[in-house]
Amino acid sequence: MGKAWKFGDNISTDLIAPGRYYHLRSKPVELAKHVLEDAREEFAASVQEGDFVVGGLNFGKGSSREHAALIIKMAGVKAVLAKSFARIFYRNCINIGLPVVQCDTDSIDDGDELELDLESGTLRDLTKGTELGFPALPEVMRRILSEGGLAEFVSKYGDLPVDS
Repeated sequence: MGKAWKFGDNISTDLIAPGRYYHLRSKPVELAKHVLEDAREEFAASVQEGDFVVGGLNFGKGSSREHAALIIKMAGVKAVLAKSFARIFYRNCINIGLPVVQCDTDSIDDGDELELDLESGTLRDLTKGTELGFPALPEVMRRILSEGGLAEFVSKYGDLPVDS
């Protein structure tokens, strides 16, 4: 269970990981202190472990900056929910073990308490007493997430066929 932090459409990787902090890319803990500050100044200092980033259309657009997904995860975010994602950002999230869920986020308000079940494809808004469905992630993606990311998955399973 966590709190929703609502953002709009077209949140770019530059808004997630501001370019002026490029010099911190080898210090992700320091970079994470600035996550999403250009989109919402108070976010980095106020986000709590288990909270959710909730976006609109085209979340994560822009460069293929892997740090964008990483510092969201390092900030303690449980998952990113959005109407749609830039493809590279989506895959970067899965690869580093950060769940991303494509769903209709219009009914979610800032501050709503949310609960996510990736296996059943269910998002519960505990504040409103409603439930949103979304297509469950493919099993291989859920396995990658459960291992903490692609590197951990490959370390454990090698390059086995995905149905193994």
